[in-house]
Amino acid sequence: MITTLFLTGMKFYAYHGCFEEEQVVGTHFMLDVALTYDAEAAVADDDVEKSVNYPLVYKTIQRVMNEPRHLIETVADRIIREIKHDFPQVTHVTVKLCKLNPPLEGKTEYVAVQMEG
Repeated sequence: MITTLFLTGMKFYAYHGCFEEEQVVGTHFMLDVALTYDAEAAVADDDVEKSVNYPLVYKTIQRVMNEPRHLIETVADRIIREIKHDFPQVTHVTVKLCKLNPPLEGKTEYVAVQMEG
């Protein structure tokens, strides 16, 4: 039973960016993650230990968000790699990472990258 788990609208304050002030002052980020896995055994036994425990997935994401990087692409890639490492039953991860109020000359709600792996 192929299942997709969504964690959406996660908000973090972090220090990712190429500009020195982004790494010192930080900014707000919003994150959506979808991960795919086979939930058949978990459903059959109604057992969270056989499922993907989403509070633990959140902690994995939080850990990566707390590691400053220059590129949001690098952050998204690390999230995918860490989720797949921490939860080997996950076969596919999609991450959409939005940097809110990016340092542009005009007003933009956010810039975002979406990566899959």
